[in-house]
Amino acid sequence: MAAFWQQRGRRQENSGLGSVIDGLGSVFDVLLANARLVLGVSGAAVLAIATLAVKRLIDRATSPRDEGDPKAEQKSLEDSWQDLALIKTTPKPPKKQRREDLSKPLLAPARPLVPGEALDPRGCSAPLGAPQVKSSSLCCLMLLEKLLSHSSQLAVPEIQVSLVPQLARSICTQLQNFLRNKCPELPFGRLFLSGALLDGLEVLAADHIHLMLPVVLDTGLWSLISGEDTVVRNPQYWMIKRIDLGYFPRGCSPWDRFMVGRYLSSSVLNETLHKLLVASINWPAIGGLLGCAIHPVVASRELKLEVRHDQVELSITLFPVVEMEDKVLLAVPPEGLVENLWLESFYRAEVSRVKELDAGDSGARQLCLRILNGVCRSQPSLHKLGGSPVTHVILHLSDTASDWAEESLADRFQQVLEELVASLEKGVLPSYFNPKINLFSGLLEEEIDEMGFVLYRAISEPEVLLK
Repeated sequence: MAAFWQQRGRRQENSGLGSVIDGLGSVFDVLLANARLVLGVSGAAVLAIATLAVKRLIDRATSPRDEGDPKAEQKSLEDSWQDLALIKTTPKPPKKQRREDLSKPLLAPARPLVPGEALDPRGCSAPLGAPQVKSSSLCCLMLLEKLLSHSSQLAVPEIQVSLVPQLARSICTQLQNFLRNKCPELPFGRLFLSGALLDGLEVLAADHIHLMLPVVLDTGLWSLISGEDTVVRNPQYWMIKRIDLGYFPRGCSPWDRFMVGRYLSSSVLNETLHKLLVASINWPAIGGLLGCAIHPVVASRELKLEVRHDQVELSITLFPVVEMEDKVLLAVPPEGLVENLWLESFYRAEVSRVKELDAGDSGARQLCLRILNGVCRSQPSLHKLGGSPVTHVILHLSDTASDWAEESLADRFQQVLEELVASLEKGVLPSYFNPKINLFSGLLEEEIDEMGFVLYRAISEPEVLLK
């Protein structure tokens, strides 16, 4: 990010923007000098605050960066969020009093702070010392009540909880029978369902579910190669290599037909299954049997079905999965020319670890995760934080914070927000199960900035996320 700002500064200097910005600074000074006459005292104050924030953003964007300072990028990002927060929270000037408002009772004026009194970060003022602790505890109690009240609103409707798994299992059975009849030479395992709905972590609506299709490999003919040892240099991906071709030539494994080079291609397997889903299966007949309409999504890179029932609408995504050497690999190749990569999934380990920790200390990790997943789902800018990133932050925090009782939910919720902001500042969130994996590696810089700004503001006022 530091290089980005340096390059941006050079472009501005080379194109003569420096003089233009100096001119803007002069205009700002003239505006401020005459603002009191035009806008009044309150309007001038508002203009001064907003102008100060804008000038700070301009100065930071044009000033040269210290290449020797490793924390320059982090400071720049944090200061930018602070400036954005300053602009967003600039108070509006009071509107002109209307005559009909004079009969309405006025609110009691806020009590000014007195010497020796401090303002609590969460908006509660309290004198220094013991009274401040009481005020902080009161704010935590209020946040806890709001969190518990919010969690009660996240429950999935009972009709969806019962109908969606039943409908998905029926489709699963029909697809399993079709694959056995159409491709008897391919040793697919038994299809099974997966997803947050089945694990009790789903919120708001049960509108999607995963269908896992096991690909059974002969471990004597296939081996795993870490993505770190390939050209992609990404430890989150793996390659499945065909071995001992001298003794067991092509054709010894039924999966050899999906090889590219000497590797089992996730892209080729997905393309074959996509053709089967779209062109070979009589979905109208199956849908009529199950009392719903089923349509394969033709344009999607994923193997996806859209299901419409009288009471629910459901999206089912099919994932070919390979389990080898204690790894769970999904046929989800990254976009690009590399088509032999398999994505390592930690979902099963994530859910198992969270439930294990909660069972050991009667903790509220699952409740905290449900609330945060609900927040990420309701906030468009936070969609990519839901699921694994939030889960891994909670698991990391569990190693240092031992009190996860429901009474401490407000503190833990606040800590998770702080950890997320700190990770976004660095652009790095290590996987709990493999620290070499950065869960933020697939995010764009603009997405990190937007998510960081939203969460940075929420640290001082977490209640805004619960609205």
